[in-house]
Amino acid sequence: MVVDDKDKKSNQSETPSPDQLRSPVRPPRPRTTEDSVEIPQVKPDTAPAAASSPADNPQAVLEGIRQKMERIATEFSNGKLNRAQFNAIYARYSEQRTIVERLLERNPQNEAWKQAAAPGHTSFLRDHFEARLLFYLVFQHNMPTPLVMGGKQQPDMTKISHVLRQLWESKKRPPVGVARKNMGGEQWLVLALGEHALTLVMYMLEPSLMQIHLVRDLHADFERANLTALTRGTRSLDRFVFPQRALTEKQL
Repeated sequence: MVVDDKDKKSNQSETPSPDQLRSPVRPPRPRTTEDSVEIPQVKPDTAPAAASSPADNPQAVLEGIRQKMERIATEFSNGKLNRAQFNAIYARYSEQRTIVERLLERNPQNEAWKQAAAPGHTSFLRDHFEARLLFYLVFQHNMPTPLVMGGKQQPDMTKISHVLRQLWESKKRPPVGVARKNMGGEQWLVLALGEHALTLVMYMLEPSLMQIHLVRDLHADFERANLTALTRGTRSLDRFVFPQRALTEKQL
């Protein structure tokens, strides 16, 4: 059977191509749980209010001042402050507390109390009223001249000799110990006594207990380190070491 070319073309045109079977607009694929969905971030209209600072709370400030007063009392009890330091710093905190309380009583809405409660001055008071070394001397017992001396000020040997004479002539002199004495003119003498020697330290203003204990410990180390030379009565300085020199080095 012979097929005419026209029939072939007719049959070919009647058979749809794959492209003709495809929809001109592909429908969207349904969403699954694996699809990522972007969630829009919603910003709040206003930021949360900042927490109030303790410095803005007058009662918290007053309590803080009270705690500082307690710490100063503890420092004095532990020997870290002398009387002048304690009195000056404690009076400063007490004044602060009184002013803040009175300002709040007059007008609680007025923030003038913040200026009165501002920190400051206590570091200056602590430093200003600290006892400062004037000089130190180290004597062997019953010797009129010292083994060594140091410090920024020359000692008044008349006063020192008087103290030594009273000490060596005393029948109640303990073998070891430490003492302090008000010498007038805001000068205080600390005396550390050992079995073979003694250390005299002069301070401007009354020393704290910690300073007194330091002198005691330095002299004890002096006798411990130089026991052989002290026992023999040696006077040659090259045979000695002097822990007392730490008193001047501490002030540099």
